[in-house]
Amino acid sequence: MKGSYQISVQNNLVKYEFTIRRNITVIQGNSATGKTTLVDLIREYQLNGADSGINLSCKKKCVVLEGNDWQQTLTLFQDCIVFIDEGNRFISSKDFASTIKQTDNYYVLITREGLENLPYSVNEIYGIHTSGKYADLKQIYHEFYHIYNDDFQGKPIGAVLTEDSNSGFDFFKNLSDGKYPCESAKGKSNIFNYLNKSEGTTLIVADGAAFGSQMDKVTKIIGRKNNAILYLPESFEYLILQSDLFKDAEISKVLKEPSGVIESKEYFSWEQFFTSLLIKVSKDTYLKYSKKKLNKNYLDESIKAKILNSDAFKVIKSFFEK
Repeated sequence: MKGSYQISVQNNLVKYEFTIRRNITVIQGNSATGKTTLVDLIREYQLNGADSGINLSCKKKCVVLEGNDWQQTLTLFQDCIVFIDEGNRFISSKDFASTIKQTDNYYVLITREGLENLPYSVNEIYGIHTSGKYADLKQIYHEFYHIYNDDFQGKPIGAVLTEDSNSGFDFFKNLSDGKYPCESAKGKSNIFNYLNKSEGTTLIVADGAAFGSQMDKVTKIIGRKNNAILYLPESFEYLILQSDLFKDAEISKVLKEPSGVIESKEYFSWEQFFTSLLIKVSKDTYLKYSKKKLNKNYLDESIKAKILNSDAFKVIKSFFEK
């Protein structure tokens, strides 16, 4: 399944309108914010159709998944948008993550907890915004060129921490050489522990396309200690593709509207897609890409300059200028 889908569902008391853009969307919020009401409306329409008194409009079938027999029920859903309320604890399980990875559905998950087993985007975490009888989804983590710290401008940093220990780490370590120490967290789940122990201000670099499960606890500790700047582009591979190193019109088209081309059954997260795309377009060039170890040609000054000048990178470029 791929594409963006607008959903409108209403009864005589409330109307929800919002757009789903990726295979995993998370809706957060406290009690009495309308999350369960949304699921109830979709469930009622699923059971009784127009006789329910509910109007539901979407190009894809919208369904609710719940109960202990969720795995068996899920086999009945194909090419659907599947809603799951927070009372269903299976959404946090490894079984759920491995099961939906093989499906061609999109999933809207109601939860107040970070779902550690799922690679969802920081840009697809929402709360419900209500005005009168109308409700829509509002991004919880507002994107400002992928930077997540309101006070980042002019803030000095003392270190750089990357989520991974592969090509992205190689690139940022090279940029940081002689100015900042650069370390690898060796996984997104270790970033919180690093910040909990850290006293200086650190620039954290991670893949925004799959960092959603960490955002609540990481932003809370940053708010308390004010000891980090989060830089969360879609992925390191996305940064390279956006720099236009390959002069490929098709790449520009894909980056403009990724949801239209990324097949969710094939790519569990957009980070996987961008890695695959970069490997494909660079295969027969001197910039042949490997995720495990960075091709040294990416460290050439002219190549680095192109990456640093890309729109997604410009906002933190000043940290690495000597």
